[in-house]
Amino acid sequence: MSRVSGVSGVTGVEEERGVEQERGLIAARIREVLAGPARPVALRGARKVDASGVTEGFWLVTSGERIEACGVADGAHGGVDGGVTAFDMACIEYGVAPSDILDVSGFILVPGYVDIHAHGAWGAAFDDGVDGIEMARAGHMMHGTTRQVLSLITNPVDTLCENLATVRGLMGSRSDILGSHLEGPFLALARKGAHDPECLKDPEPELVEQLLEAANGSLKQITIAPELPHGLSAIRQFAAAGVVPAVGHCDADYAMAGRGFDAGARIMTHMFNAMNGLHHRKPGPIPAAAEDPRVIIELINDGFHVDNAMLKLGLGFAPHRIAFVTDAMSATDCPDGHYLLGALDVNVEDGHARLVSNGAIAGSTLTLEKAVQRAVVELGMAPTDAVEAATLTPARALGFEKANAVTEYPLGLLASGYAADFNLLDADTWAVRSVWCAGRRVK
Repeated sequence: MSRVSGVSGVTGVEEERGVEQERGLIAARIREVLAGPARPVALRGARKVDASGVTEGFWLVTSGERIEACGVADGAHGGVDGGVTAFDMACIEYGVAPSDILDVSGFILVPGYVDIHAHGAWGAAFDDGVDGIEMARAGHMMHGTTRQVLSLITNPVDTLCENLATVRGLMGSRSDILGSHLEGPFLALARKGAHDPECLKDPEPELVEQLLEAANGSLKQITIAPELPHGLSAIRQFAAAGVVPAVGHCDADYAMAGRGFDAGARIMTHMFNAMNGLHHRKPGPIPAAAEDPRVIIELINDGFHVDNAMLKLGLGFAPHRIAFVTDAMSATDCPDGHYLLGALDVNVEDGHARLVSNGAIAGSTLTLEKAVQRAVVELGMAPTDAVEAATLTPARALGFEKANAVTEYPLGLLASGYAADFNLLDADTWAVRSVWCAGRRVK
């Protein structure tokens, strides 16, 4: 999705250009930082929150891209009787410079956020080539999303193949890019949402192979309506190739959704949206996902895609299997206005994106920072569960919670052996203040 029109008036246009220039500089700086070396860093005194629990007085030490040691303060000013502490010893062992030893008392420390379903930010989309990807990634990085799967909107097949190849080409130099997600073209016409109906396809084996070849191992997730003529066979074909299929944008009933999961689908794309809803005699696909322990369930926690009452209900469906996603489009962190989603016109008002043609919701302007804030502050979700939904659970959905070929070190926890991805948050508002990705401070 691309920006078409901005604010009105000369002053407004000049201000917008100034913001765009500043953001371009931020995107360039992030690119340079990620291309440079990671140096050891040590943080102490934080309130650690991750899926394993809450720890006061927490410290960690990295060797660069990996967390090497963690612990709890063992003395206010040194160890027993003022001696050398385990923290001091770890700093020495891993060569942390004095300037990189940070006292973060009064802050919350969480793992870096992981978004497995987003389309863009800062006026750019992940379909917009290298420059667009770098700008959109910078927008999410500044809100604490250290790693991201780049979701590509439905387009003609040749365009999808080009976009897949672009993502694959960037992954060697961008450790923050986990791969791509195809949200289309294998969607149900009746549940297409904001996807171009002219580009929807049945996933015939030859077409599946064409997309796999273009991605060359970088395609991590694909949304499929299992009830399509070749839906179930495509799920099996993608799963056999190492891609995680997701049931979504479908008109499937309970039984068909279950067949999709049995065929190899392991994710439900944004639960409640673009699918049959809950009904006491026609349960639809949601209960099939909730009762299957193999399935991770995406949820857009913005209060617009899903009302707060249903969000609270949905959060209880599958403990430890809810993954917050943003489904964010290019208007994220941008003014309201007119945008394009592929070739479709979109208006954004009050941060809500809808197609001009029929009023369908056209993605969100959410960040994972905001999703976690809403979960804790508005919905009353336990902090450990909220953080888990933005870190470990989405990592688990695609196998990044363990050592892997993309990130090398596992994602999702603040523990020895895990990637050095973490955010410092304001203790009262949960706003992101500082961000490290792969051991590099990017904010």
